Amino acid sequence: MTEELDPTAQDSDGGSEEVVLTPAELIERLEQEENLRRAKKGDLKVTIHRMEMERIRYVLSSYLRCRLMKIEKFFPHILEKEKTAHEGELSSLSPEELVFAKQYMANTETYLKNVALKHMPPNLQMVDLLRSVPKPDLDSYVFLRVKVRQENILVEPETDEQRDYVIDLEEGSQHLIRYKTIAPLVASGAVQLI
Repeated sequence: MTEELDPTAQDSDGGSEEVVLTPAELIERLEQEENLRRAKKGDLKVTIHRMEMERIRYVLSSYLRCRLMKIEKFFPHILEKEKTAHEGELSSLSPEELVFAKQYMANTETYLKNVALKHMPPNLQMVDLLRSVPKPDLDSYVFLRVKVRQENILVEPETDEQRDYVIDLEEGSQHLIRYKTIAPLVASGAVQLI
């Protein structure tokens, strides 16, 4: 698990992103339910199609739940990243997720002040959430599928005995690599986390 939200809206929570559709495509598929209303009631295709719609709803709900859990876990770091993002850079959060993260931070600060900090000496009444909340672990390993061939990817050594080495990622191949090595490729859409 990368424990970081990626700008292409593709998550890597425990391999749950095996579905090849993006959330936008999943929603589009759900909107096709209008076609079911026009079909015959006893048709087996309708039943199978409805089952597929329920599966898609479940996967989408699970995906969004994972994103919200990551926002709750790393909210100060995610908001800091949003603040320091350059003009024109893709946001890793939807507008609704950004509002949620800001409200979550405000509510957390209010709760801390009302429950604990007001009972402490004045010099201890400040808390730095960036230092208090753990950062996402970008050194964790993730599974990925290469969508566009990539050449000369620098892979960091595991031990001091190994040297840095360069690999080529062939289109369609799957790899297990440290997230921070391929983070820019995930952002550009050249690789997909699975």
